[in-house]
Amino acid sequence: MEVGGVHASQLVFVLLLLVVVAFGALARRLQAPYPIVLLVAGLLVSFVPGIPRATLDPDVIFFVVLPPLLYASAWTTSWREFSFNFVSITSLAVGLVGFTVAGVAVAAPWILPGFDWRVGFVLGAIVSPTDAIAATSTAREMGLPRRVADVLEGESLVNDATGLLALEFGVLILAWGTVPSLPYAAFRFCYLVVCGIAVGLLLGVVVDWFEHRIDDGPIEIAISLLVPYGAYLIADALHASGVLAVVASGLFLSRRSTRFFSPAVRLQAYAVWDALTFVLNGLVFVLIGLQLPVVVGGIRDAGLGRMIIAGAAFSALVIALRLIWVFPAARLSYFIRRRILRQDVSLLPRQQLFVVGWSGMRGVIALAAAMSLAHTMPGRGALPYRDAIVFITFCVIVATLVVQGLTLPPLVRLLGLAREPGPDCEEQEARRIVLQSALSRLEPLRAADGADLAPLYDDVAEHYRRRLASLRLDDTDDSRAAASNRRRLREVSLELLRAEREAAIRLREERRINDDVLRQIEHELDLREARLQGMG
Repeated sequence: MEVGGVHASQLVFVLLLLVVVAFGALARRLQAPYPIVLLVAGLLVSFVPGIPRATLDPDVIFFVVLPPLLYASAWTTSWREFSFNFVSITSLAVGLVGFTVAGVAVAAPWILPGFDWRVGFVLGAIVSPTDAIAATSTAREMGLPRRVADVLEGESLVNDATGLLALEFGVLILAWGTVPSLPYAAFRFCYLVVCGIAVGLLLGVVVDWFEHRIDDGPIEIAISLLVPYGAYLIADALHASGVLAVVASGLFLSRRSTRFFSPAVRLQAYAVWDALTFVLNGLVFVLIGLQLPVVVGGIRDAGLGRMIIAGAAFSALVIALRLIWVFPAARLSYFIRRRILRQDVSLLPRQQLFVVGWSGMRGVIALAAAMSLAHTMPGRGALPYRDAIVFITFCVIVATLVVQGLTLPPLVRLLGLAREPGPDCEEQEARRIVLQSALSRLEPLRAADGADLAPLYDDVAEHYRRRLASLRLDDTDDSRAAASNRRRLREVSLELLRAEREAAIRLREERRINDDVLRQIEHELDLREARLQGMG
């Protein structure tokens, strides 16, 4: 972000945070995906006179913003679902990227005279990857079917690497006028993938070893912030995929964290990362909207009306290419998974496939890639149509985020695909097994302590039996009564917690306890209230 002077930078940063907080709260109130709301907010703010210009710096996006956001997305991705849907994810993250690049390259001369297939190849590489944050946020907000959401999130995690590799080839074609040979392209792709994953896993193993030897919240949180930057920078230095390095380390350490994070550190780490990702995501999408004057200023000589029509045409093309791809690709993925991998999986219904095709929202990576194009190329003159590429990319981002993002909720409801709220049978079964394991552990402890502590063990056992009884899934009158009693117990428990909290605050106000004691009591009450809220 380029602004004049430190004070101007501070002013812009404060204003951006205010916009993120205000419109983020509005998005929650509207129950809309916040990337869309914040993008629209950025577009509106860009029209306000006197607002300092905030230019999106590609290096800041790639090396400062992207690593932690990718890491956070990978951390919350389930490895079981990612590996199970790997073929479907690859068909989108690799196959669809290639199909989009080829389609845009072929159609570019017909849409915008003066563009040739080489410029179209570069443009296609830039707009081919979808946005991880937009996909994750939209899938969660709308309650998409679990399998659809898993595929969309997995695709957006890894297709950046494929798109950036295609962009590398496209710039080489423009700069030297030669098409990379197939052996070179295959070698470069394999090196990019294998080396990137290896860097991420190796760093993950080192961090896992170190984490098992410390238990200090601030230090472990600092390490978690260093990991994505370390993985990305090391892979980039080796000319491998920093994206895949970050994703690999995030997936690996997320699974290992159940062993090396203590409960207290885990609470702290999740709180820090939730706040960090919200702020970074918010700033990114607001910044996209604020780029409107910048991208429009670059194409004034080409005719704004003509370029808007071209941007709309390329946006429609990108959306159409995705819709065309998903149906045959789904059948091919189904054949591979059923006949070769022997997976027990069904072909996604047409309604769900259409939602997958309509969910290809683009984000900041596309705009950063476009703006990272050099004005001049090594050994050549000016990069052809750079400003036009940036403008068209901006149009594709706005069209896919706003148009597709806003029409997805009614589309999902129209097709009857929204998940109905209700008990998660897998979660219920897991809770039952966990409680039964605790009860079985209780009996040896009771025998070791003898009869003197029998009342204590009776109370604990009764508490666990009540929790176990509340998990019955049968639809009998008893189970419905137990569910009603559980809800009332939760309400009463929350009311008692509020009474405890008010009493603790009153003691502090009366100077009978200090703030340290109050914070310790509040922390315990917060944990108990969070557990009760999770039961709702």
